[in-house]
Amino acid sequence: MKRFRTWTLTDVVNDVWLENFSTGSDRLQLGPASDWSIRKRTLRGGYRDGLDLIEVNNGALSYSILPTRGMGLWHGRYHGIYLGWKAPVHGPVHPRHVNTSDRGGIGWLTGFDEWLCRCGLASNGPPGDDVYTDRAGQTRRDLLPLHGRIANQPAYYVEVRVGLDPPYELSVTGQVEEGGLFYPHLVLTTTYTTVPGSNRVVIHDHVENRGAQVAEMQLLYHCNLGQPLLDAGSRVALPIREVSPISPRAAEGIATLDTYAGPTTGFAEQVYCCDLLADTAGRSLAMLYTHAADRGIVLRFNLQELPCFTVWKNSGALEDGYVTGLEPATNYPNFKTFERQQGRVMMLPAAGHWEATWSVEVHDTSAAVTSVLAEIVSVQAQAKAIVHRTPQSKYSSAARPA
Repeated sequence: MKRFRTWTLTDVVNDVWLENFSTGSDRLQLGPASDWSIRKRTLRGGYRDGLDLIEVNNGALSYSILPTRGMGLWHGRYHGIYLGWKAPVHGPVHPRHVNTSDRGGIGWLTGFDEWLCRCGLASNGPPGDDVYTDRAGQTRRDLLPLHGRIANQPAYYVEVRVGLDPPYELSVTGQVEEGGLFYPHLVLTTTYTTVPGSNRVVIHDHVENRGAQVAEMQLLYHCNLGQPLLDAGSRVALPIREVSPISPRAAEGIATLDTYAGPTTGFAEQVYCCDLLADTAGRSLAMLYTHAADRGIVLRFNLQELPCFTVWKNSGALEDGYVTGLEPATNYPNFKTFERQQGRVMMLPAAGHWEATWSVEVHDTSAAVTSVLAEIVSVQAQAKAIVHRTPQSKYSSAARPA
């Protein structure tokens, strides 16, 4: 049986909260040559004041976790390569400064500057009035803000765990609650795990319905990248079964779906809904890599858990937020009413749950990027990609009637 050392940093139920915490190879040696650290501090000043930050460094890969912002990842580095993007705000932003109803329901964007944030849990997609029939048979209208609530909810439980036996796993787990009276009661338990010297972080998420009635659930992972991995000539590679632009604007760029321009003032975002191919175990992947094909970032996930994938291209000026999003999800980023009609809103029974395990890995050599591209080509060999030039009705409400 493997041995672990565990520290509780936050436990609201038992009134535990550590403002500062630190452990690492200087205090706990793991193996003959490991160099690692996990540190927690509370940020001060500006919009970030009062935010908890946990910094994990495995000696090669580092990343910053934001328990106060739904356990998102703020940014990271791998062998000096910056992982994340530069938002037009000095973040991270404490949720107290985010008014999600601002500007017609897109206020979520004022706190959006993470490398990885979650969109959900009860809803995601654009804002609007969700019209549906409630359990009493009455027609209801709920105003849903952009991308839901979970990214602005604080974790009520956080712990650090270090494996004392090979492979010496370094894990941070947090629990985040999304609920309230007459709301669905959903709880997200997320764990980030890496090992010393690795180029990889594994994300395991578990969502439980703690209410007494059936609850709807949606979850989209907004994995956001800017320079240096994103720049003129960067490309995205993924094994496509079928892809459709989500809007007429996205249709304008369908011929160059896999390539990126440099920062362009006035660029209007483009979104593409992808139905991906997978291996026999349901595993698929996507990679963003540089023009020189010498650096790249890879997402690996299982389509049985995350069946929908979206590419978000926002090649605007650096000052306005030059970024792309690689987004595995349970649904596409359409309004919830449309996704419900397409059968892509999950239904969790009382005490029901959903979970997914996926990973992010970073490569900094041409050989590694070439190897991943060969994987993608191998999966793509199952079928020729179907590329739609206009929005399609199963992927977008913007599709024109036949």
